[in-house]
Amino acid sequence: MKSLIIHMSTSTARHANVARLLQDLPDAQVVEAVNGRDPTQVADVRTHSGNLHSPSYPFALTPAEIGVFQSHRKCWQMIVDQGWDYAMIVEDDLAVSRPELDRALQLIHQNMTPDMYLRLPPKMRELPADIVARDGDMALILPKRIGLQCCCQVVGRDAAQRLLDGSTQIDRPVDTWLQMHWVTGQKLHALLPNGLSEIANQIGGSTIQQKTRTSGKLMRELKRAWYRTLVKLRPQRA
Repeated sequence: MKSLIIHMSTSTARHANVARLLQDLPDAQVVEAVNGRDPTQVADVRTHSGNLHSPSYPFALTPAEIGVFQSHRKCWQMIVDQGWDYAMIVEDDLAVSRPELDRALQLIHQNMTPDMYLRLPPKMRELPADIVARDGDMALILPKRIGLQCCCQVVGRDAAQRLLDGSTQIDRPVDTWLQMHWVTGQKLHALLPNGLSEIANQIGGSTIQQKTRTSGKLMRELKRAWYRTLVKLRPQRA
């Protein structure tokens, strides 16, 4: 299995972690991240103000979020173009525990197909609508509600093409859009636990979070809570 590490070469604080990931992940290579702040790199991206899909997304896309979305699309396109059955896509703030990851990889190879999208989230928050396979305490599940973040996932070729076709226009961050299985037509599976953790705070912090004025925090949190409530009303079903 190929591994694609999304990394912006100018993010020097993350170079050492990328070097570790190149050693820890199977057949890994670095994919240069799309810089959403560079107009030349996102000139062809068609964005909307959260109104392409229901429920509407209450926040404007930031340049960093546009860059992250396009970086994942770049990896999806690579999977399709190379004809791989599936590949692992990771962001450069991931840390790996090899014994657990080795077990996870075995479970993946036994069950993964080109039409699947499998998340390996660092936080154990998803509850199963169905359990596809199990190895001791480790389970490959179809979660009722899809979690956020795209730290690590294994994406099949057919799933990658489906997601490319559905994201020629964007109106929300990639992880938020992927939650909308009723829009994408793509079920998302998850594998938990998996030996992965997120270490953004140890290597310079998040590249997409932005500061919000104190006066606007309450309203932002209210909008976020309402949006998440609407998403929860549409769980995945076995």
